[in-house]
Amino acid sequence: MGMHQQEAWRRNLAVLWLGTFIAGMGFSEIMPFLSLYVDDLGTFTKGQLTMYSGVTYAVTFLVIALISPVWGRLADRKGRKLMLLRSSLGMAVVIGAMGFVTNVWQLIGLRFLQGLFAGYIPNASALVAAETPRKQSGRALGVLTTGYVSGNLIGPVLGGILAQVFTIRWTFVLTGILLLIVFTLSATMVHEHFQPVTRDQQAQRGPVLKSFKNPTLILVLLTSTMIIQMGNNSITPIISLYVRQLMHDAGPVTVVAGIIAALPGISTLLSAPKLGEYGDRRGTQRVLIFGYVFAVLMYFPQGFITSVWLLGVFRFMIGISDGALFPVVQTMLTKNSPQELTGTVFSWNQSFQALGSMLGSLLGGVIANWFNYSGVFTFTALTLLLNFLLLWWLVPEIRHWRQRA
Repeated sequence: MGMHQQEAWRRNLAVLWLGTFIAGMGFSEIMPFLSLYVDDLGTFTKGQLTMYSGVTYAVTFLVIALISPVWGRLADRKGRKLMLLRSSLGMAVVIGAMGFVTNVWQLIGLRFLQGLFAGYIPNASALVAAETPRKQSGRALGVLTTGYVSGNLIGPVLGGILAQVFTIRWTFVLTGILLLIVFTLSATMVHEHFQPVTRDQQAQRGPVLKSFKNPTLILVLLTSTMIIQMGNNSITPIISLYVRQLMHDAGPVTVVAGIIAALPGISTLLSAPKLGEYGDRRGTQRVLIFGYVFAVLMYFPQGFITSVWLLGVFRFMIGISDGALFPVVQTMLTKNSPQELTGTVFSWNQSFQALGSMLGSLLGGVIANWFNYSGVFTFTALTLLLNFLLLWWLVPEIRHWRQRA
C-alpha cells in the first residue's frame, strides 16, 4: 500500500465524513416537526394525527428496506461512487419539493420517493470499508459513524430553529440546497479504486448466504440492527407531541423537541470512536454486552417522568448505548463477511435498519394510541432485552468473550 493510496483513503474518509454529515442533517432536520407539519396539512383528531405521522415516517423506510438490496447489488457491479451521486441528487430534489405540498398524501408520496433515493450513508460506509486498510477499518468506520450521527444530531436542532425562524416549508427547501452541495462534493472529491463484480460472478456465487462462514451470525446481527433501530425510532413520531405535553403546550416546542431529538446523537458522537477503539483492543463482545444492558436500563424510566429535563438526560444516555451497538454490529458484519460482499452486506444492514425504522414508527404510533406515550418506552426496553437474550442464545462467541479477551 503506497503513500498515495494511503492519502486517498484518508481524503475519502474526510470528504465522506462531510457528505454523511450533511446527508444525516438533511434527513433528520425534518424529523422532529414532521408530525407538526402533518398537523398543519389538515384537521385531524389526536388518534388520526398519530397514525398519519407514523405512516409519513414509515413509508420512506418501507421503500428503503425493499430497494436497498437492489442498490447494493448494483453498487457491487457499478461502484459505490455512482450510488453516492444518485442518492444525493435524488434526495435534494425530493426533499426540496416537500416544501410545496398542499395535503398529507402529497407529502406521503414524496416520502415514498425519498426512500428510492436513500443509500448515501451505507454506500459511504461500504466505500470506506473497502478502501481502508483492514487494520484501520474499525477506527475508520467509527469515525464515519460520527459524521452521520453528528449530522443527525445537529439536524433536528437546526431544523427546529429554522422552522421557528423561517417556516417549516422553507426548511425543506434549504435542506434540498444542502444536499446539492453533497452531490457536488461527492462528484468532484471522492475516488474509488473499483473492481466491478460482473453479473456472471454474482450469479456463479449462488445463494449469497452460502458464501459466509457463519450465516446464522450474519442473520442475528442484521436482526439486531433492526431492533436497535426500532427502539430509536419508535419514539420519533411522538417526540414532538410528548415534549408538547411535558411542556404543557407552552414555549418553543419545536426547538426543545429538536434538542431532545438530538441529544442521543451528541453522546453517540462522543462515545462511538472510544468504544470502537476499546472493542478493537479488548474484544468487541464486551462492548456489545455493555450496550444492550445499558440501553434497557435507560429506556424503562423514560415513560414515567414528568419533566422535560429528565427526558433529555435519558435520551442522552441512549446515545451512549447506540455508540456501543451500531459500530460493533457493523464491525462484526465486516469481520465475518468475505471482502467482495461488503457492498451487499452493508445494503442488507441498511434494509434491516430501515425495517427497524419503519416498524418503530408504525408501532410507536399504534402503541402511543393504545397506551399513551409512556407505553412506547416500556415496549422498547422489552424488545431490546429480548434481542439481547436472542444474541446470547444464538451467538456462542458472545457468551465466550472472556476466554478471547
